[in-house]
Amino acid sequence: MQPSPAPSERRKSLGGQLQARIDSLLGAAIRVVSILVLPLALLLFLQWPLRELVQAYSRESNDLAQILFALYVSMAITAATRQDGHLAADTLARRFKNKTRHRLKRLAALVILLPWSTFLFWVAWPMVSQSLCGLEAFSDTSNPGYFVIRTAVALLAIAVFAQGLVDVFRQSAGDGQ
Repeated sequence: MQPSPAPSERRKSLGGQLQARIDSLLGAAIRVVSILVLPLALLLFLQWPLRELVQAYSRESNDLAQILFALYVSMAITAATRQDGHLAADTLARRFKNKTRHRLKRLAALVILLPWSTFLFWVAWPMVSQSLCGLEAFSDTSNPGYFVIRTAVALLAIAVFAQGLVDVFRQSAGDGQ
């Protein structure tokens, strides 16, 4: 009979499982939202022919494109973070060892990403909830759906917070030994 793992090991495995689950969910959400770029491009392309040739539906096309763009951008920021694709002042950090860079990334997630995303959600929530409750429409066209754009702000904050948690709890190759 094998001895049961120590409490600290159980916590690590539970934390690792939670981190892996969040990481997996974020990856899936990014993959799903990334396909929005295709209908977004199509809608933007169709605006001119709809306005000039058909003389109808160009405003609807524009409104829908704004919704898709807001959803796309809300996840694109997290996707860039996951791929280290942001513009970064890493001229000095490139010379650091991998372990040091990993620790800096964890510290940045803890000190910057988590507080910033929490603040963004806290500040945006009254606007988002009011827009959701009223199913806010676009002010210039009265087309429905503007509430989705406002909700994308909350989605952005949640995704950045979740990625911050993943980064804080991610184990590097040298950790845990």
